[in-house]
Amino acid sequence: MSHACHKGMASSDSPAAHSKQPTILVVDASPELRDILHLPDCKIDWIENGDRLQNRLQQSDFDVALLDLDGSEPSSSLSVCRQLTTARPDTPVVVMTRHQQLETVVGAMRSGAYDFLTKPLVEDLLQRAVDRALRHRELRCRLKRLSAAVESVRGFPGMIGHSEDMRHLHMIINKVANTYTNVLVTGESGTGKELVAKAIHERSDRSDKPFVGINCGAVSPGLLESELFGHVKGSFTSAKSSRKGLFAHANGGTVLLDEIGEMPLSMQAKLLRALQERRIRPVGGDTEIEFDARIIAATNRDLHEEVRAGRFREDLYYRINVVQIDVPPLRVRGNDVLLLAEHFAKAAAERFGRTTPPVLSPACGRRLLQYNWPGNVRELENAIERAVALTSSGELDVHNLPPAARGTSRGRSSQDGDDNQPWTMATLTEVEASYIQHVIDAVGDNKTRAALVLGVDRRTLYRRLARYERLANQSGNGQSGNGQAGRSAS
Repeated sequence: MSHACHKGMASSDSPAAHSKQPTILVVDASPELRDILHLPDCKIDWIENGDRLQNRLQQSDFDVALLDLDGSEPSSSLSVCRQLTTARPDTPVVVMTRHQQLETVVGAMRSGAYDFLTKPLVEDLLQRAVDRALRHRELRCRLKRLSAAVESVRGFPGMIGHSEDMRHLHMIINKVANTYTNVLVTGESGTGKELVAKAIHERSDRSDKPFVGINCGAVSPGLLESELFGHVKGSFTSAKSSRKGLFAHANGGTVLLDEIGEMPLSMQAKLLRALQERRIRPVGGDTEIEFDARIIAATNRDLHEEVRAGRFREDLYYRINVVQIDVPPLRVRGNDVLLLAEHFAKAAAERFGRTTPPVLSPACGRRLLQYNWPGNVRELENAIERAVALTSSGELDVHNLPPAARGTSRGRSSQDGDDNQPWTMATLTEVEASYIQHVIDAVGDNKTRAALVLGVDRRTLYRRLARYERLANQSGNGQSGNGQAGRSAS
């Protein structure tokens, strides 16, 4: 059984790689468990009953807790489970009980347990459960380490991330913030170009002055000049009074020209003159007005290619592109995805009036890292808000994500292995379906062997799989356990 812990700690991000060998705390263990629980790569601490738990919690830390629910009355066992999950919320608790006591398992899951096993215990399944729990623990620890690292980066509101690309971006922002030079911010849609522009403004000596922005592609060509430069009363039909433009409103501050690549050529010529002369003339006016505003332009287009195609003025391109800042796409930012997801989950939970934000399951975290996020941070924010709205537990799982993010819309299976289930089921049917799938995965999809492990005949197993498939189809998105069990039947 040694490979259970060894496998879970093979990577450099494992508990063993970072410090010491993991500690497994076993509470109310039966002789059966003592006979099969041999983890040479782990330290095992045994507690005969829950009465001694409080002292153990005060003495030292542990990485995974195994709780035998058959060692005492159900109410007492659930109390011990709650005590564990409350005192150590980042430490996964795996509960074990007889198949006939699955109602107790549901109570334990609702008390915060991470996984469950039914008796008689199967050594290989116990190995896998410990391995999953260790990886779950490490993912939570990694998130905390990343969050602490991000806290060290000050003055970049909303720009969450500590990847190498983001650290370089922060460095560039710091360097250009207090210069007067024009900046061109480039990057794919949804990467946060406006946040970069705001960060430059906030870290500059103009931060106490206005920051105003306009999406050049969202305003009709006829109104864009008026929006930027203002107009005088009577200059056109709806001009009932004179109005300042954004350049005048931002005097002393910063103007963001978002999606400048969408600006018509006729307006580009007028903008170029304004930037060269530092003067604007309101529509219908006879007098030019000086302005003092820093110009930041942003685009998701390749303006160099737009110049070659004749759609963007070359002289304006060089005028706005004194310093170019490229915002990295989310797919190259590594673990920043997890930090952003955690941030968006907290924000969504607050909007929905929930006191405790849900956490990412290990499977959900892996899927977020695997997906390429063509819509970047904006797509991730929408995906996490959807997941928070759909989950009824304290954990976000793969099946809560949109189809594209979980892989089903691109022909990928949403099942990457048996360890992608967090086993946070809310009903007895879902718990049972998840466990059946768990066994099927463990025996290599051999239904005959799975039926033997489950203690049922093959016909009964197939009937249950068919039932879970019907339930999954009826529920649309389905539940994690039901959907996977249904797929195995097909």
